[in-house]
Amino acid sequence: MKAIYLIRHTTPAVDKGICYGQTDLDVTESFSEEAEMILRSLPADIAVVYSSPLQRCTRLASHLFPNMPLLLRPELMELHCGSWEMRGWDSLPKDEIDPWMEDFVNVRVPGGESYIDLYDRVMGCWAQIVGGVYGAAGGSDGSGRQNGSAGGSTAVVAHGGVIRSILAGITGTPLVDSFKAFSLHYGCVVRVRPGEGLYEVLWNMPQPEKEQHKPSSFYKKFT
Repeated sequence: MKAIYLIRHTTPAVDKGICYGQTDLDVTESFSEEAEMILRSLPADIAVVYSSPLQRCTRLASHLFPNMPLLLRPELMELHCGSWEMRGWDSLPKDEIDPWMEDFVNVRVPGGESYIDLYDRVMGCWAQIVGGVYGAAGGSDGSGRQNGSAGGSTAVVAHGGVIRSILAGITGTPLVDSFKAFSLHYGCVVRVRPGEGLYEVLWNMPQPEKEQHKPSSFYKKFT
């Protein structure tokens, strides 16, 4: 059974506590070290590579697979954080952040997306990727060429929210529970066998400093 490898980008160059989604961030100086650890978890038979077009993903994809064309898919970008992009989580207006915190699955970020918006676009793209792997309809790269893996494996280089959406979709996990169910650190590698609905985490090393993707008051409730 052919496998698809989901790869999260390495550590982005952004201060902790800053809200970012589709901002085109660069990566930190630890990129080469992180990429080497990712490479150790990948097979030699990767034949097709999909990537988010944001540079923290394309840079990694190009490094891991230097002789392969990248199939860039905007649907694989992170959540669009609208007017919150590159603002401090703790500086966001209470009347904006509170409704989102109450129901981040369905409530849209001002000028951006909700988690269900992200899920819907990601899973539409995922269906095309799986179709390419298994020779079903929809496996074209847009030029009419079939992008099936021709016996090899497929890699998808994307973001935490994107990978959680895919894992939630294939396992039937409610989106509201996906952050607890799937703890995915920068540079993680997850092997998925779509035909079986199974996944295996191959590499998932926590960073020295914990990520922050909500106001700090949220984390204080659990300390």
